[in-house]
Amino acid sequence: MTFPLPTQPAEHVDRVLCVLAHPDDVDFGSAGTVATWTAAGTEVTYCIVTDGDAGGFDETPREQMGPLRQAEQRAAAKEVGVTDVRFLGYPDGRLELTLDLRRDISRVIRQVRPQRVLTSSPERFWERIGASHPDHMTVGESTLRAVYPDARNPFAFPELLADEGLEAWTVSEVWLGASPRADHAVDVTEVVEQKFAALSSHISQVGHWPQGQLQEFVGGWMRQTAQRFGLPEGRFAEAFHVVHTA
Repeated sequence: MTFPLPTQPAEHVDRVLCVLAHPDDVDFGSAGTVATWTAAGTEVTYCIVTDGDAGGFDETPREQMGPLRQAEQRAAAKEVGVTDVRFLGYPDGRLELTLDLRRDISRVIRQVRPQRVLTSSPERFWERIGASHPDHMTVGESTLRAVYPDARNPFAFPELLADEGLEAWTVSEVWLGASPRADHAVDVTEVVEQKFAALSSHISQVGHWPQGQLQEFVGGWMRQTAQRFGLPEGRFAEAFHVVHTA
């Protein structure tokens, strides 16, 4: 017997897992949404696949960049009510769609047992190519494969159950950021200052921006999103493609 898929995302979930490629990815695209979730009592976990060691705009030694960006991401997470931040330690800029990556994301899904997973779209966004970093698309595709079928199938990566005791888990919803087919907007106007504070925590990445320019740029982007989805003038929004996966 089959049942019709939901037409709207759940109004509230207990646990969310955000799987993104780099420190700051979640903050540019989704920190406002995350702040609304934590304010409503949802537990949110970040799983960052790389340490962002290929990022930055100054002469910071490469061996220092990864630990620095981890610290920045933890500080940014606290601004929006997130304290559980995990790093998988893959090399920045060199992600490939591998079984190892699928297994490692599946492990975190089974540990956290989220009803909702937020990740990046695996589709290239031709009108906004900057959203389609290869690492972003790789993490999006790897996460979707971890959601279905890996994490829910007890016979996929059987070592997760046999060696680590991690039971299979089915994720109900996946929210894809930077998607060319976004169909759901979250009004983040009331928490936009938290989002800006989270972004400002990534000093190694945004510290070279003139005062106020980051907020002006990202704010303009969010106002356009709000307008596109029919929100009143002056509102800020983040948009996603919501996929029902249960």
